[in-house]
Amino acid sequence: MVSDNKNYDPTTSSSIPRENTPLLNTTDSLSSTPKTFANVFIAIVGAGVLGLPYTFMRTGYITGFLMIFAVAGLVYRGMMLLIYTRRKLESPLTYSKINSFGDLGFAVCGPIGRFAVDLMIIASQAGFCVGYLIFIGNTLSNLFNNNSIVNSVELSRNYLKTSGYIWGMKAKTFYIWGCFPFQLALNAIPTLTLLAPLSIFADIVDIGAMGVVMVKDVSVFMKNTINVQAFGSFPMFCYGLGVALFSFEGVGMALPLESEARDKKRFGSVLGWAMMFIAALYGFFGVLGYFAFGENTRDIITANMGKGVLSSLVQLGLCVNLFFTFPLMMHPVYEVMERRYWDGMYCLWMRWVLVMVVSLIALYVPNFTDFLSLVGSSTCCILGLVLPALFHYIAFKNELKKEELMWDLGMIVLGVILGVLGTWFSLIEILF
Repeated sequence: MVSDNKNYDPTTSSSIPRENTPLLNTTDSLSSTPKTFANVFIAIVGAGVLGLPYTFMRTGYITGFLMIFAVAGLVYRGMMLLIYTRRKLESPLTYSKINSFGDLGFAVCGPIGRFAVDLMIIASQAGFCVGYLIFIGNTLSNLFNNNSIVNSVELSRNYLKTSGYIWGMKAKTFYIWGCFPFQLALNAIPTLTLLAPLSIFADIVDIGAMGVVMVKDVSVFMKNTINVQAFGSFPMFCYGLGVALFSFEGVGMALPLESEARDKKRFGSVLGWAMMFIAALYGFFGVLGYFAFGENTRDIITANMGKGVLSSLVQLGLCVNLFFTFPLMMHPVYEVMERRYWDGMYCLWMRWVLVMVVSLIALYVPNFTDFLSLVGSSTCCILGLVLPALFHYIAFKNELKKEELMWDLGMIVLGVILGVLGTWFSLIEILF
């Protein structure tokens, strides 16, 4: 989020990555079309993709495949609505510094709009970090402390129940607490310039891991005959939507991405092609993983790869990059909290308390993909669908045609319904 400090200029400050910080730095003032495409890809693709094969197992492969493209279309429209709204508000130069989602919320709805965006950003960013810790704890437990062979559907969904203990603690608990002191140190760093390149490294590792997993999937699929289902139940459809929304993270980056694009007239088409490419990649990855392992597909697909050297290196690489991405993802949370309650001043104890809260939540959520669904339904749905349509409606309500008005209102209603249902069914999966 952009600071409310009047002396702060987000266009000149480069010491701390913020919501409007470019993802791929360039010596030019604006990004070329290929670099804009790459920036969109980096902003969207994250660790959530590793839960898609398990999601397709729950929803059915046809339902899951179509769901991914539907969510991609909705998120694309949400991002474009943010851009159209900013252009509308900046046209009379009433607001000349709308650099972020929070700025747009303030321009449209005043303090209430900024508060709504801030709240969702805190919840979503912290949720991403909880997911990272769950992934690290589950993956390390599976690699080093799970010696049993998983064959049944129930064990494949809850395979960490077979994990061993370390010093009297469950293996997952041990590894998460092992990360804790190091995360306190990393999150105490006020300037994250040296860590910023790791966000790009994380995507490179994710892409590499996806490639290795898909090769493994093809190998397993060619050797075995797996029973798969094409369609799942309605509750599982709502559950899957949450995971899909989580996987298309980065809606809040729409405004800074468009700002740094050299050819702004083509940004919409570049964004559209990028979203279509990502949706196809997600769909192929999810279907292939499910077809390879069927009902034994685990919540983290890398856990299905076995314990070979390559598999272990891939999983350890993912753990390392998520470990170092944690402070980067938490930084928008710190920025919002420090701007609201400490006048933009650095507050160490607040950061450490938040790291403690995130770690405690991660300890009590056993399933990685279940938590992705919860975060996607409860926060990403509001950020990606409801707020963009609402802000667009408020800014254009006197100019919208009937069809456009219905699109905005329909998107708001759809987002609320999907958010409520997805959150409910995700909580049922986690709690029961």
